[in-house]
Amino acid sequence: MVNVNPQVIIQTINLNCFYGRMQALTNLNIEVYKNEILGIIGPANSGKTTFLRALNRLNYLNPTYSQKGAVIFDNQNADDIPDDMLRKRIGIIFALPQTLPTSIFQNVAYGPKVHGIKKKSELQGIVESALKKAYLWDEVKDRLDMPAPRLSGGQQQRLCIARTLAVEPEVILYDEPCSGLDPISTAKVEDAMGELKSDYTQILVTNNTKQAARVSDRTAFFLMGEMVEIGLTNTIFTTPQDKRTDDYVTGRFG
Repeated sequence: MVNVNPQVIIQTINLNCFYGRMQALTNLNIEVYKNEILGIIGPANSGKTTFLRALNRLNYLNPTYSQKGAVIFDNQNADDIPDDMLRKRIGIIFALPQTLPTSIFQNVAYGPKVHGIKKKSELQGIVESALKKAYLWDEVKDRLDMPAPRLSGGQQQRLCIARTLAVEPEVILYDEPCSGLDPISTAKVEDAMGELKSDYTQILVTNNTKQAARVSDRTAFFLMGEMVEIGLTNTIFTTPQDKRTDDYVTGRFG
């Protein structure tokens, strides 16, 4: 359940996002609470991924992108936070696992090394802790020198979660993290998300409404670049206020 008095960690104020002349998000006003799992659902081209990538400025890697409005992170305008620090504090997991062509150990240790941690014993502790949080340690602890690309798809995705955790973010973004995984691997990723709730805020973009229903505390429904409604997940899936939400979650469109 969401805290009775939740602390807002991310807020967007009249956020409008554009790719050239095409508007992807319109006047988005949303609050994300600390230590919740916020699910974002909606059909293709509804602005879900644009919203996610606007939070840590990945959208600006596209030269046609521009935005108006504000993203507030931890009571500070995100524009005032340097890119490298913002992306350290707000990590992202993509739909397809983005493992490095190195060992399991080096994948997880990469981020801490970039941020100045060189001592082997300290790196070993960070790697073990991150792999445990990602529900992967028991499966790989005896083969940390194995090339990461040799892991299964589900293991690679959990490795990406561990790599993100290793730099101690405050928020974890998931962009369709289970779209290419089998049900067993999906369940393990969802289990990891549940365990991470006590220490991290998580935002899950998913086309799988059943997944949003399983893991999210609150859910927001996006449609054609606008947020139609947001509320407790059980409410969104049983008694939504907007007919368009009801049509989507019941499978009548999308």
